[in-house]
Amino acid sequence: MHSAPAELIPQTESPPDRPGIHLEPHDGGRPTKRRGWLVALALAVAVVLVAAILVARRGGTSQKPTATESTNNPGSMLRLKGTTEAVQSRALLAPLLEGQQVGSLTIIHLAPAGTRVKKGDLLVEFDRQAQMRDYFDKQAEYRKLVDQVAEEQAKENAARAKDETELKQADDSLLKAQLEVQKAEIVSRIDAEKNQETLDEAKAASDQLKETFDLKRKAAQAAIRILEIQRDRMQQTMLHAQGNSDLMQIHSPIDGIVVLNTIWKQGTMGEVQEGDQVRPGVPFMQVVNPAAMQVRVLANQQDFPSLQVGQAARVRLDAYPEMVFPARVEQLAPIAENGSFSSRLRQFAVIVSIEGNDPKLMPDLSAAVDVALEVTRDANAHQVGKGGTP
Repeated sequence: MHSAPAELIPQTESPPDRPGIHLEPHDGGRPTKRRGWLVALALAVAVVLVAAILVARRGGTSQKPTATESTNNPGSMLRLKGTTEAVQSRALLAPLLEGQQVGSLTIIHLAPAGTRVKKGDLLVEFDRQAQMRDYFDKQAEYRKLVDQVAEEQAKENAARAKDETELKQADDSLLKAQLEVQKAEIVSRIDAEKNQETLDEAKAASDQLKETFDLKRKAAQAAIRILEIQRDRMQQTMLHAQGNSDLMQIHSPIDGIVVLNTIWKQGTMGEVQEGDQVRPGVPFMQVVNPAAMQVRVLANQQDFPSLQVGQAARVRLDAYPEMVFPARVEQLAPIAENGSFSSRLRQFAVIVSIEGNDPKLMPDLSAAVDVALEVTRDANAHQVGKGGTP
């Protein structure tokens, strides 16, 4: 066969590009491909965001342990809130007077707050004019009764001597009548009868004097005893008045620092001052020994099992955040008390002793206590189960 001439064969190839002219073939499916890529990219971004959110949630859950894990996690800290107080302190109350109904007591001398005092120093003095006046009145009445008892005793002694003399005379008359009766054989019958009548009269008089003598003595002793009881009662009243007068001065029971309590006075809350009136029985002052301080905190029923006596702790004062004191758990209450939010929730009182001292460390300051929880077997097993080193 003969091949067709070259010029008769159709040209299927594109002609060569002309100089300066760039020709591109028209592609009708390229916009569809671009939209597909955009959808795929959006789906990939969404998957990545969902995966990141899931990882973050899992990470947050793993970083925030439960209450049981936090208490058993070795090296973890448990924070409790409480109030500072002195280990050795004495509260001072406005005196309660014996035998008197007093509405209020006026302060005429008061030791300023923060004053260092020794045992026996005068802390506060109340106006005691009424008590002194009452004491002097009772003393005068007591002395009057003492004189009355002495007077009645003297009268009784004189009456007793008189009665004894009369009784002696009656006995002599009786003895004489008995002797006269013995002369009945040598005297006339009429004289003998007279002597017998005289004997009977003497005997009756003697018996009557003896009976009345005892009755007079009992009556006199009863009258004297009544006066003695009144005297002793007045003496006790006088001593009570003297004791009330002594109570108007309060002395320090221990060495320490004076702390004034905030009380309700004259329609407002505040510390007492000289000239203020305080009702009897109100605790308005206390003397604390700042050498040893402690913090009283409340632990809930979930955190309490993780606490033990002797655990190390740190105390931070809310008023002085820069101050940190080492401490240790000193006491744990054996009985729980109702919580402040619900009666079903229980709280336990915990005493944390503070090591060291500072002039700023005073009672009634709010404090935060961080207790270092110890490692337990449950914590070790928990860590081993997670793949950690026991």
